[in-house]
Amino acid sequence: MNPPEGLPAWLKPFFWDVRLEDLNTCDNYVFIIERLLNEGDEDALRWLFLTYDGRRIRDAVLTARNLSTKTARCWSNYFDLKEEEMRCFGTLSTKLKGLS
Repeated sequence: MNPPEGLPAWLKPFFWDVRLEDLNTCDNYVFIIERLLNEGDEDALRWLFLTYDGRRIRDAVLTARNLSTKTARCWSNYFDLKEEEMRCFGTLSTKLKGLS
């Protein structure tokens, strides 16, 4: 699935700190998904799941650094992930440091 490049204007309240026109749904997908999982309402989540496939959202949950603990636990249950697999819990990023 190829998402549209830009975000709809009605999502602006969730991206108060960036210019919507600077965000690209392909290049900035982890940031967009992370923000909407943390801050989004029901409509934003609906848009998210219509725009990105479940695999892309799951990958973003695994690699996102700024998911709140509450959000991360919710989506780890939804996608059946372990905390140690998720970067936001700090364990994955610690393991990756030894690889560089």
